Amino acid sequence: MKKTSTRLADGRELIYYDLRDDAVRDAVDRRPLEPTVTTSEIRGDVLLGDAVAIASHRQGRTYHPPADECPLCPTRGERLSEIPESSYDVVVFENRFPSLAGDSGRCEVVCFTSDHDASFASLSEEQARLVLDAWTDRTAELSHVPSVEQVFCFENRGAEIGVTLQHPHGQIYAYPFTTPRTALMLRQVAAHKEATGGENLFDAVLERELGEERVVLEGEHWVAFVPYAAHWPYEVHLYPRRRVPDLLGLDEAARTEFPKVYLELLRRFDRIFGEGEPPTPYIAAWHQAPFGQLEQFDGVSRDDFALHLELFTIRRTSGKLKFLAGSESGMNVFINDVPPERAAERLREVAGS
Repeated sequence: MKKTSTRLADGRELIYYDLRDDAVRDAVDRRPLEPTVTTSEIRGDVLLGDAVAIASHRQGRTYHPPADECPLCPTRGERLSEIPESSYDVVVFENRFPSLAGDSGRCEVVCFTSDHDASFASLSEEQARLVLDAWTDRTAELSHVPSVEQVFCFENRGAEIGVTLQHPHGQIYAYPFTTPRTALMLRQVAAHKEATGGENLFDAVLERELGEERVVLEGEHWVAFVPYAAHWPYEVHLYPRRRVPDLLGLDEAARTEFPKVYLELLRRFDRIFGEGEPPTPYIAAWHQAPFGQLEQFDGVSRDDFALHLELFTIRRTSGKLKFLAGSESGMNVFINDVPPERAAERLREVAGS
């Protein structure tokens, strides 16, 4: 992998990740852009103990442009975009309309390929490995930013999810705090560790799932399963067999196997609802340990956390979405219409079809 860092016309950082070591990235951003102005602010909710990002400048972000005006495609002639080069492998750049900025964190866009009509599932294993390397590199770099406490790599896929740009891409959020969902996990890990005399909760969960019918697929270094208490109709958790706190902890064997396992998982997701159905909308979310101090979670260190990816769709059946209504949105109590065992069975059924 070759990494080349440059700047866009408004001062934002852009980084090319190339498969070839001889790639030259010297194109200049020719757009007449003014410096980016953001209004991001983090406000704490004293009742819930969590945080909300207020980012009014995002109201003006690009919304469903036609394909020939996509800002994530490479620049071609006088058709200028966020990427000055005429082609690329993987690109990461600072979001022009970030939810988090300055002391409130950082938001980046990850373009998986220059092919506008592709998807992550259609990438080659070599290209998917490059994306993994880019995620890992950005996690390492952002972990050294003083204001950053947790790095979150994720992909939103599909208009039903709320995606406003159809080009295959994901995002990276660098939060200045430990996210509420991660904090919940760490509290459970701490409680389990104390109650069992030191057993790791993530290890116990993985060991339990390995013997159950909810396993979807297994590799030598990775395991994908539908969790016992899945919140979403079709939800899969992907774990490395060896517990590591973040992407940086993966060894070469796990990195090498990841593309094959993950691409197969995504392709099965696209086959859940049968032939002729539109691509399955999903969220793919990497859960990594925070980089800040964990004193508030008694007896827990970063090494007690387990890196894993959670993949889920909001589509519950053909032509129908799972809406977060009163119980889910009002009380955060999910009601799942699809038994996890049936979801796992379906994801095994569509293997190689």
